[in-house]
Amino acid sequence: MDEKIIEKHYITRSGWLRAGVLGANDGILSTASIIIGVAAASSTRDPILLAGVAGLVAGALSMAAGEYVSVSSQTDIEKSDLARERQELIDAPEQELIELSEIYEERGLNKETALEVAKQLTAHNALEAHARDELGITEMTEAKPLQAAFSSGIAFTVGGLFPVIVAFIAPLNLMEYIQYIFAILFLAILGIVAALTGGSNPVKAVFRITFWGTLAMGLTAFIGYLFNTNIN
Repeated sequence: MDEKIIEKHYITRSGWLRAGVLGANDGILSTASIIIGVAAASSTRDPILLAGVAGLVAGALSMAAGEYVSVSSQTDIEKSDLARERQELIDAPEQELIELSEIYEERGLNKETALEVAKQLTAHNALEAHARDELGITEMTEAKPLQAAFSSGIAFTVGGLFPVIVAFIAPLNLMEYIQYIFAILFLAILGIVAALTGGSNPVKAVFRITFWGTLAMGLTAFIGYLFNTNIN
């Protein structure tokens, strides 16, 4: 008996990986940016640390809540489409069969083969066939609100801890520069890990994440200097 070939696909990781990378990236970037902005207008460490910790806590909760709400909205849309499709299969099964057959024709099958495939898949599980081939909803790609919220919140917290730790130990007169250097380093590591986990190009991922990180922190530092009130 031939052994079943198991292929490795990265798309199964898309849900939690997207949320995790987004959360960690925001955690590093937003917390470091807040610290850099406050450091540019402060001559003492306490306001910097307070701003960093407050940004970390608020950001993690906001990220988790935002992910849950947004992904829940996607889930609601998917459920609504599936309910509508389920009713259409009851009300007009022949029309739905033709619709499925036409989808397979558009993908390259001849008319007879497309109709036969549509009949067999309809007999096996009509709703599953329409969800996958008409709506693009599969088990691997369906929205998972709790998973996204948990991944984002934890990732933001982990990512945001690094700039806060740097704020504890970095000399005040070099705070902004050290924060920037370490933030870029953390972002680069995140880009490499995310790329390897998702099977993509690490160089491209690192360039993308560090470029936008540099821009964000640079603008934040500029605002801090612009409104320099020498916070004590």
